[in-house]
Amino acid sequence: MTTAVAAPRPSVVSAPVRPRAHWQDRIAQGLLLGVCAFLIVFLLAPLAMLLVKSLQDRDGVFVGLRQFQEYFQTPALRQSIVHTLAVAGTVTAVTIPLAFTFAYALTRSCTPLKGTLRVIALTPILAPSLLPAISFIQWFGTQGLLKWMLGGASVYGPIGIIISSIYAVFPHALMIILTALLLSDGRLYEAAESLGTPTLRKFFTITLPGAKYGLISAAMVVFSYTVSEFGIPKVIGGNFNVLALDIFKQVIGQQNFNKGAVVSIVLLVPVLFAFVVDWVMQGRQQAQFSSRAVAYAPKPRRWFDASMFAYCLFICALLLAVLGMAVYTSFIKLWPYNKSFSFAHYTFGLVDAGVISSFFNSLRMAILTAVLGTMLIFGGAYLLEKTRGVRGLRALIRMLAAIPMGVPGMVLGLGYIFFFNHPDNPLNGLYHGMTILVVVTIVHYYTSSHLTAVTALKALDNEFEAVSASLKVPFYKTFFRVTVPVCLPAILDIGRYLFVNAMTTISAVVFLYSPDTQLASLTILTLDDAGEIGAAAAMATLIVAASTTVCVLYAIVTRLLLARTQAWRRPLAL
Repeated sequence: MTTAVAAPRPSVVSAPVRPRAHWQDRIAQGLLLGVCAFLIVFLLAPLAMLLVKSLQDRDGVFVGLRQFQEYFQTPALRQSIVHTLAVAGTVTAVTIPLAFTFAYALTRSCTPLKGTLRVIALTPILAPSLLPAISFIQWFGTQGLLKWMLGGASVYGPIGIIISSIYAVFPHALMIILTALLLSDGRLYEAAESLGTPTLRKFFTITLPGAKYGLISAAMVVFSYTVSEFGIPKVIGGNFNVLALDIFKQVIGQQNFNKGAVVSIVLLVPVLFAFVVDWVMQGRQQAQFSSRAVAYAPKPRRWFDASMFAYCLFICALLLAVLGMAVYTSFIKLWPYNKSFSFAHYTFGLVDAGVISSFFNSLRMAILTAVLGTMLIFGGAYLLEKTRGVRGLRALIRMLAAIPMGVPGMVLGLGYIFFFNHPDNPLNGLYHGMTILVVVTIVHYYTSSHLTAVTALKALDNEFEAVSASLKVPFYKTFFRVTVPVCLPAILDIGRYLFVNAMTTISAVVFLYSPDTQLASLTILTLDDAGEIGAAAAMATLIVAASTTVCVLYAIVTRLLLARTQAWRRPLAL
């Protein structure tokens, strides 16, 4: 009896099965497209309109490069370029050594009170750029306490702009250089010590080469910040013209928007040059701190530690003197004739002059910027790094996200005037409202926040998304249950960064406010122009107080939230 054998079925090659969560990819790609549309409408389009206006005359007739030709044929305007580059170069040349020495003291010595010294060194970030200008007028102005130290020279001009800019940019340079020095491999120093290498040789062969990219990056940031700074030369610059001030005079003073666009394009050139240099240097940078690296631990050296501590104390004393003078000015009746204690400047500025609304406008704008900006930037970075598809769109978003770092605030603000104030623009209703102030602030500080978010997300293994997809868990559940808790420190940092900068920003919003949306930082300009320097100092002090309060609350909330969400980072007790 034979057994029937079934004929074998022809083998079928199974086609790759698309994930069942295909609709989730479509949602993620749609959200990513929304982020791209936001950057195109609120960044690329205003800059494109700025370029178009620079090629037209006041009547809107295309004239090509004639506006630029007229600009460079005007000696006073042409001199502004020389002034701007000279001031920015001087500020960079002075600030970088000062910040490097301070960072070196914090990382290469056993200086006591390092945490306190670092906090004091970063306090200028909490103040609007107008504060040091006001303070230095009180120190070295016509009635200044130390005007004799200038030997007859006037603080109203390049001297005042330079020293005020050094105060304003010092913490930015310090943070970058400090990060570079902290990433040094301690094994290199141990090897050098075992070989008996002299201290000076270790400095030039290990420390400087390891920190060179950080130094270059800090120099470019300082240079760009100084070139695009508007508030400081407006308050203490006197008749010393710079490019940022020329834009303000052309737009506000002469209502020549097209010539303002020309000056904006000229201002973009040195800033973009610094941005490109920084970008190229970052591309060449290699990892200095490998997985086997050992953090450098300085050894006590009595005289060296004492000298570094004395230097840090000296720098901190200067920084506190600038802040202290502004606070002191806000609490005295009339400098220098009546130094009795009074709240008159606060009552005048906040009650009589009615600028209390400006302060609350700033708080409202800063809160909205922090909340909405953090959601947009971190959410966009997550979609960019942790979702799939549309590679071309991702490359475009990465490019757009890097552009704001190279665009000065005044240039961006002027572009917003041309684009959003156009009657045919359907978004014209945003002009002069609080929304446009929030949006321009988010865009202006987009790059730094985006890089912070991307850095945190790259440290998170992509296996989380892969496992979620295999378990058919929607990406947004993974985002809220895994990504947000793990990346909470970076998210909070982005929120704090946006809030503080929104409270102190001037250049990006100086062309966009209305009487109903005037901000506290802009009110300082108005009070200073009216000669009410005490009231201006009072408003600057309130901004510092608000920023400081938020930073303290941030520290408390961070500690509480991280204790719950970051418990996995703590080692288990065995």
